[in-house]
Amino acid sequence: MKSIYLILILPVLMLGCKSLPVQSLKPVQHWIAPPDLKPGDTVLYIAPAGNVLEEKGYMQRADSLLRLWGYVPKYAPHLYSQNYVFAGTDSIRFTDLQQALDDPSVKAIWCARGGYGSVRIIDSLDFSKFKKHPKWIIGFSDITVLHSLLHQKGFQSVHAIMPISLEHPKPERAKAIQSLKDFFTGRALRYEMPSDSLNIFGKARGVVVGGNISLLVSLLGSKYQIDPAGKILFLEDVGEYTYSYDRMLYALKNAGYFDRLKGLIIGGTGVKKDDDYIGETVKQIILKHVKGKGYPVIFDFPAGHIVDNRVIIFGKKANIKVDKDKTVFMQ
Repeated sequence: MKSIYLILILPVLMLGCKSLPVQSLKPVQHWIAPPDLKPGDTVLYIAPAGNVLEEKGYMQRADSLLRLWGYVPKYAPHLYSQNYVFAGTDSIRFTDLQQALDDPSVKAIWCARGGYGSVRIIDSLDFSKFKKHPKWIIGFSDITVLHSLLHQKGFQSVHAIMPISLEHPKPERAKAIQSLKDFFTGRALRYEMPSDSLNIFGKARGVVVGGNISLLVSLLGSKYQIDPAGKILFLEDVGEYTYSYDRMLYALKNAGYFDRLKGLIIGGTGVKKDDDYIGETVKQIILKHVKGKGYPVIFDFPAGHIVDNRVIIFGKKANIKVDKDKTVFMQ
C-alpha cells in the first residue's frame, strides 16, 4: 500500500514543489531613487570585499575628485583593515557597511574596490534605517551583489568606477569620470557611440538591471537573484576563458534571463591572455542565445572592467536606440 500511495502522491508533490517561486515576496514594480546629491554632502568610502592599500594612492585621488566637485569624503572606520585578501574580517566589513547604511548624515556610499567578499556579509544586514534615509551605493564588479540586494529591496543604485579605478591615471578614463560627475551633479546621462557590426537594431525603454556576469550567476536560485523580465539587462565581465563565458551564459539562458527582455547591453567582456578558443567568440555565444528574440542588443558598451567605465543607474528607466551607424543610451 505504501508503494501505491507514493506512486499516486509523488507527481502531486513534485508539481507542488515546481510551482514554488524562488522568492515569495511581491515583486518590486518601482525602484526608489535616494535623494539627489548636493554640494557639501558626505560621501562615505567602504570596502565590503577586497582590501584597500593606502600606499597605492587611489583613495587620495578619489578625495581630490570629491572635494573638487564640492562633496565631503569620509572614511569607514576600518577601510584599511586587512584579513588575507579581504578588507578585514567578515564581522568588520559587515559592521562598517551596516553603520554606513544606518548613518543619516551619509548621502552616498562609494565602494572603494571590488575583489571578492560582499556576498559573505549581506545576510544579516538591517535596512530599517536605510529605508527612512536611503542613500546611493556606487561601485561595480563584486558590488553587483549589493546592487542585486538593493534591487530586491526596491532602491536604485549606481554602477560606476570606484576609487581603485583611479590607481593608474589614464586620459581615456576622462569620460567615465565625467559621467560620475554628471551623476553627482544631477545631469542626465547620454552616451552616443558607433554601432558594433553585430548589434541588433531597435529601440527600447525600460528599467536597467544587471552587473557582473560571474556574480549574477553565483546568485542564481538565491533570494538575491534578480528578475530581468521586462527590463534592459546589462552584462559585463573580465578575465574569463571563453568556455567560462559559454558556461555562465548558458546558465543565464537556462534561467530564462534572455527570454523577455526589453533590451540587452553588453559591456566589457575581456578574456584571459591564454584563452582556449572554443570556436565561438563571446559575442557569437551571446547572439546564439538572443537572436530572434525581438529586442535590441548593444555590444561594446562603455561600462565594466574597462578604462572607459561610465555610469549606469540600476533601477532607473533608460532609453536605447540602436541603428546601423549609431547607438544612443539615455538615462
